[in-house]
Amino acid sequence: MKYMLILIGEEGDEGDQSDTTPEELTESIDRWSQYGKDLVDSGVFVASEALQESPTAKTVHVGAGEDRLVTDGPFAETKEQVGGFYVIDCANIEEALEWAKKVPLSAGSIEVRPVMDYSQFGYEDPAEAHAAT
Repeated sequence: MKYMLILIGEEGDEGDQSDTTPEELTESIDRWSQYGKDLVDSGVFVASEALQESPTAKTVHVGAGEDRLVTDGPFAETKEQVGGFYVIDCANIEEALEWAKKVPLSAGSIEVRPVMDYSQFGYEDPAEAHAAT
């Protein structure tokens, strides 16, 4: 089953290198690189990306019918924002939690959430269908 590890933290924690020495930055990058390599080597890696900070975001609000309204940013009432994610394919939630505990996040939290699987209802993933052709 696929699980998403949603990395949540105070904005700027991982991206602000103003007080960081080049050596500390290299050590941090090495920890993240090793984590990614460990996921790939174990066979659970599906995808991952880091996200730019929230001021770069736009939100599409869905109203009744066809109404769509685009606004700037997520405007969450919190200092913490989603900073990135991993999608991993594990046997169960316990395995996914073990991988979440190894994420080299310096502060914040990691939400572990199962990915919906609609294949039992006849849904075909367009990316998988395209790859099969």
